[in-house]
Amino acid sequence: MNLKQHIAETVLSTLKEKFNLEPESVEIQITRKEFEGDYTLVVFPLVRFMKMKPEQAGEAIGEALLENDIFSKFNVVKGFLNLSLSNEFFSQFLTDLINGEENTTKKQKLMVEYSSPNTNKPLHLGHIRNNLLGYSVAQILKAAGNEVMKTQIINDRGIHICKSMLAWQKFGEGETTESSGMKGDHLVGKYYVIFDKVYREEIKQLIAEGKTEEEAKKTAPVFLEAQEMLRKWENDDAEIRALWEKMNQWVYDGFDITYKRLGVDFDMVQHESETYLLGKDLVNEGLEKGIFYKKEDGSVWIDLTDEGLDEKLVLRSDGTSVYMTQDLGTAVERFKKYDIDGLTYVVGNEQDYHFKVLFLILEKLGFDWANQLHHLSYGMVEIPDGKMKSREGTVVDADDLMEEMKQTAKEIAAEAGKLDGLSEEEKDELYEIIGLGALKYFILKIDPKKRIMFKPKESIDFNGNTGPFIQYAYVRIQSVLRREKPQPIENINYEFSQTEKDLLKNINDYQETVQKAAEELSPALIANYVYDLVKQFNSFYQNHSIIHAETNEQKQVRLHLAEQVAHKIKDSLNLLGIEAPQRM
Repeated sequence: MNLKQHIAETVLSTLKEKFNLEPESVEIQITRKEFEGDYTLVVFPLVRFMKMKPEQAGEAIGEALLENDIFSKFNVVKGFLNLSLSNEFFSQFLTDLINGEENTTKKQKLMVEYSSPNTNKPLHLGHIRNNLLGYSVAQILKAAGNEVMKTQIINDRGIHICKSMLAWQKFGEGETTESSGMKGDHLVGKYYVIFDKVYREEIKQLIAEGKTEEEAKKTAPVFLEAQEMLRKWENDDAEIRALWEKMNQWVYDGFDITYKRLGVDFDMVQHESETYLLGKDLVNEGLEKGIFYKKEDGSVWIDLTDEGLDEKLVLRSDGTSVYMTQDLGTAVERFKKYDIDGLTYVVGNEQDYHFKVLFLILEKLGFDWANQLHHLSYGMVEIPDGKMKSREGTVVDADDLMEEMKQTAKEIAAEAGKLDGLSEEEKDELYEIIGLGALKYFILKIDPKKRIMFKPKESIDFNGNTGPFIQYAYVRIQSVLRREKPQPIENINYEFSQTEKDLLKNINDYQETVQKAAEELSPALIANYVYDLVKQFNSFYQNHSIIHAETNEQKQVRLHLAEQVAHKIKDSLNLLGIEAPQRM
């Protein structure tokens, strides 16, 4: 039961029955803290129909609503009717919660694309934000009643892949993941760095011999060799393809380990080597319709200057596609093949322009689902200089960061004495849960569009707006419930305190928050919700005895209330991809 919706329906039926009014909707708000009441009806839109002053209309509607047993009293402040819900209503609401009413209707079939890395190096801090956002948004869309497919397109072809392959071929001496003991993505990344080092040295030498920097970059021997390797790959050279498959598999195996530790997964994985030819037929169709045009050199473009954008290349003069062509073809294939209703791309804000153009072209091509495409754009994540060493000296490695979070959790938990009394094995498992929970919550609590300055120690504060703070509240409730389980209640006849009512209203807000987070593609709304819920519960816990309540009925109601709060904390953490531990 959604309280706001239920109150709105009650108000509408009362307006029809008592005043012969049938407005399409009414506006229900949470009552402001300075006034008495739970929910507020905005009376102003009804005044002209009732032909009364706002205060009079409010009084008349309030008196009529008191005939319903869900309201206990009301007060009118100008054009606002503040309604107090009855104890009987809260009793019924808690009973419904205990019995677990759920809406199982599916709304839409949606796809979320995230991660989509290159196979020439390991995942880094930017990928962590991407993966956490993508996974969380998929969870939220699912909780909002949709069927969701999680996917990624791995960029497994191109010159950057050949650079790692060439360096391994020239300098690897047969090194493998087994012989080196390295994760596959780190091993391949090592050779990408080696290529870059050799390439820079060759550029430096060519400049010393009199070439310009631009000439040197294009004619460096190692770069020309990489280009030749790419040509061989495109021509299906058996030896190059075999090397490509072997090294890519190393990377996939490495990625899988990282994804598993990060707690993200995919329902479908695509590879650019399989999708890069898609879209060419769309370009030909667009040429026939006059949407695209051909230049003298044979390249194909679209003119978007009337829409405030620019002219965009969609096919090179040699007939090869660009990223835009592939993205056009992939989008069309996904809607056709998987019969989806919407598609969200989780990609950094440096690609904002690309997606504006992509969505506009698809619209011009006549695809009515183009307005169901969304770009979840996010800002960069940074770590203060000197706080953490990166494997390559330029980016923060995802595996290194996760390990650092675990170690930081270990240090802080030891200082706080939080895990005293647990075995070493239990402690080690909890360091991982706390460390990764802190990382995920810190990143997801911030609006995706904002840049993040990530501070590992700050994120593992047991008293702030952090993952461990939320996890600890859940553990505290589990500790209470282990001491005494709530007994079944058939008829609740109980005088709820205002704090208890507020907790119930906050529990009720969960589903509305999920719907809003799904509409806005914002896990931050879930993080803010669960933080407020935990703060409210902590206040309740400090001021209301549960186990030693005055009466058994009071104890049972509070045990059930605590259990329902725990459900919402766990559900919220699940949407953020965070584990809720039983002990801490």
